Amino acid sequence: MVSPDPSSFEICSIGGNLATNAGGLCCVRYGVTDDYVLGMQVVLADGPAVRLGGTTVKNVAGYDLSSLFVGSEGTLGVITEATLRLRPAPPASAVIVGSFGSLGDAGRAVAAVMAAERPAALELMDQAALNAVEDAAPMGLDRTAAALLLASSDAGGGEADRIGRHFQDSGATYVARSTDPDEGAMLMAARRMAIPCVERRGTVLIEDVGVSLPRIPELLARIQHTAQARETSIPVIGHAGDGNFHPLVTYDDADPDATDRARAAFDDVMHAALELGGTITGEHGVGMLKSHLLQAQLGDDVMELNRRIKAALDPHDILNPGKWV
Repeated sequence: MVSPDPSSFEICSIGGNLATNAGGLCCVRYGVTDDYVLGMQVVLADGPAVRLGGTTVKNVAGYDLSSLFVGSEGTLGVITEATLRLRPAPPASAVIVGSFGSLGDAGRAVAAVMAAERPAALELMDQAALNAVEDAAPMGLDRTAAALLLASSDAGGGEADRIGRHFQDSGATYVARSTDPDEGAMLMAARRMAIPCVERRGTVLIEDVGVSLPRIPELLARIQHTAQARETSIPVIGHAGDGNFHPLVTYDDADPDATDRARAAFDDVMHAALELGGTITGEHGVGMLKSHLLQAQLGDDVMELNRRIKAALDPHDILNPGKWV
């Protein structure tokens, strides 16, 4: 049983972040891991340790090899050191909550907000995810809402009020704003707890698809259709502000038929993202679960280029062997 306590899953390694070019809730305003990498030391497959990048903010000498290793999922080298950019701690933020009667309205609200503002975070939870959190750790969330949007604003200048108005203009049934740090942290904790709470309901295939902001309503509709057609529960959470969603394909792994339906649903959602011009992974990487889908996104020529880079740096395939390359 996974604890819903957010403190139990607020740990990750810097190396893991670099290897997957990880994202998260605040990437909308503050960027992803690669935006903070100045340099690194990498141990190559044949043994030498090389230093890439440097310590300066601007550095365009030679190929941008640091960025090649960021997101390489351990297939090109072992990152042993990293020089990272630091930012001042952000100012206190306001949290804006909006409940919506349909996923389509929530998707349109996201597009409206992002066309005009740059919140620190803009997160979505659908009804199934909301109820999973309420079942595990009751917080008074609206179980009847089709979707909940959670925005965090630390820019001042009335941005929080404007985000609330975008929610209302897009059809929100309820909008609230809080500047209380404890209340804001509690609301964002609900979003962070969603995955472990959904995992209480069965085995979860955690997807990580991304689409451009105008295609969000279509993606959410396609996921709903897939869940119904495959008779599989797919709670949806995501970093709505950058179009990166986590459809949580949930099933009973003791039931072979349910397992088959879940894996088919997983592929359906991946293909839906690609058909909408999106990606099969926005921040989690390819790993093994999505390796059979990568060629559909990249195409034959780009896949071959990936293989040539892998062969040049790791000709004997000793680094994370058997993965997507």
